[in-house]
Amino acid sequence: MTQHTFQRGRADATPLSRPEPRITRWAAPATLAALLLTACGSTPLPPWPSTPTAQQRSAPAPLPRVQQGTVVPAPLGQQTPAQVPPQRAAVVASPLPQSAPLLVRDEAPMAPPYGDAVAARFPNPSVVYSTPGLGADRRAFTTNAEVGQWLRSLSDSAPRGGTRTQLLQIGTSQRGEPIQGLLVTRAAGTDPASLDKSGRPTVVLIGQQHGDEPAGSEALLVISRELAQGLLEPLLDRINVVVVPRANPDGAEVGTRVTANGVDMNRDHLLLNTPEARALAQVINDYRPILVVDAHEYTVVGRYLQKFNAIQRYDALLQYTTTANYPEFLTKASQEWFHQPMVAALKAQGLTSDWYYTTSTNLQDKRISMGGTQPDTGRNVHGLKNTVSLLIETRGVGIGRMHIQRRVHAQVTAITSALRTTAERAANLEQVRSFVARDVSALACRDQVVIEAEATPTQRDLDFLDPETGADRSIRVDWNSSLTLRNTKVRARPCGYWLSADASAAVERLRQLGIQVMRVAEPGSVLAESYRETAREAGNRQDVIGTIAGGGDIVRVQVSTLRSAIDAPAGSFYVPLNQPRANLAVAALEPDTQNSYFANHLIQELGQSARVMAVPSLVFEETD
Repeated sequence: MTQHTFQRGRADATPLSRPEPRITRWAAPATLAALLLTACGSTPLPPWPSTPTAQQRSAPAPLPRVQQGTVVPAPLGQQTPAQVPPQRAAVVASPLPQSAPLLVRDEAPMAPPYGDAVAARFPNPSVVYSTPGLGADRRAFTTNAEVGQWLRSLSDSAPRGGTRTQLLQIGTSQRGEPIQGLLVTRAAGTDPASLDKSGRPTVVLIGQQHGDEPAGSEALLVISRELAQGLLEPLLDRINVVVVPRANPDGAEVGTRVTANGVDMNRDHLLLNTPEARALAQVINDYRPILVVDAHEYTVVGRYLQKFNAIQRYDALLQYTTTANYPEFLTKASQEWFHQPMVAALKAQGLTSDWYYTTSTNLQDKRISMGGTQPDTGRNVHGLKNTVSLLIETRGVGIGRMHIQRRVHAQVTAITSALRTTAERAANLEQVRSFVARDVSALACRDQVVIEAEATPTQRDLDFLDPETGADRSIRVDWNSSLTLRNTKVRARPCGYWLSADASAAVERLRQLGIQVMRVAEPGSVLAESYRETAREAGNRQDVIGTIAGGGDIVRVQVSTLRSAIDAPAGSFYVPLNQPRANLAVAALEPDTQNSYFANHLIQELGQSARVMAVPSLVFEETD
């Protein structure tokens, strides 16, 4: 029998399918420890300049800033907003194939939620973006059928000038609507293996997880065209891009936040209860992006007017991954290489921005909180897959089609900045990813791991708009900062987790997350910490807004641990933590958190899992 732990090749590869189970045995503890220490030190970090080097600034070549009305932000350091001549202010969209007529849901125009003084603070940009849903006479945004037609019009089986495009059938919504994407690359082929061989990192762009947030979807249609045959195409010399304009077609069809079964899919990326979230998880597994961008919109009036007699001011709210166990060097890359240039790019276009924040639906609660710290949103779960994971929120929820050109302009500007940064920093980002993958793997059996963390309460002055005059109004608010987390529950980091054969539902979800799970082929025993319940209560999953839609009842337990040797029967499972996505396994398998697989009934009993505290000497079989 051969000795090995995980398959080599890609640093965060998921197990390859095999026609027959393969019997393997763990390396001896001393050998494994030496291997981990060697891996940890084998990949240096990049030099980490605070500004791009001359070579980085010149590659790829600067793009024209305006062409046919589509704005591409200037290279970093140029702060002058683009001026578009009136004769070029109209964008001519790529023609769509003329097939069966589309049924477009007609929407009655809504009454403006504020007066002219506020509206005047948000003039249209000096360009006009054109998508099916942005037509001057349209009363509905782009339908899902039109999204499909748009992407098909850009896909071509034959490469054009070295650029290849492929329409991706990512999944199907609960009501049978296709979830589609577009791959744009200059690799030799469009399959994931060809993208890996190209040496270019991949970016995944996701829009409209919430169906009532259309600007991200419309912006990604613009971005997809510019990548395939426009101003952004030169970036493909350095990166590959997968665009998923609409992740929640059912919610978009009826203009609701949630999926057809009432679930907030952006809180479903750890549990994967919805086919929509599972489809995105598969995209991340297949294409291993270095960057994931999630395009949303935020509430403009609503509870802000009720709580503060004020209206949201900012064109865009931005945030990166802020959850326990996110590697510090990915946080550093997110802040210095992505967030700072994005703020500058927005400012150069006359657009305002701040950190993403929200407030609860409880009108008596006037706290303002940055985006949550729970490992359940796309922003945080994708981050724990060792990517830079960015949230871009434009002002839009509750204002219908008002300012839609400006909202799309803000999304296009911010997303373009992220694409440009990835192209400029491609080599550095790969260095960071390689280091992080090995560093996370090497932490198995060592030190401590954070089980739960919270935002840090503080105060800050936050700018709003006066609802009558439209003038800026600064309000001192209680502010929960996710930039600095307070650890509330910490344990020794195990070597892995044992799961009973009855935990097959949890095993399936772990594998869908790209986590390697081994099945025990021969009975043995392991040194483990078993969970002992000390308190229990029923409840619901909560975020900073309130109860999470569609989350269902959960079991909140408090536990203690008891260390002893336990049996590991044949057919049970082992989840090793010397793998790059180990921190996702921690988020799923420590039972005393609201997002755990135990709390959410994917693991039925505490006795079906345990923390393995020494490298096991067991015989495993790898299965699909």
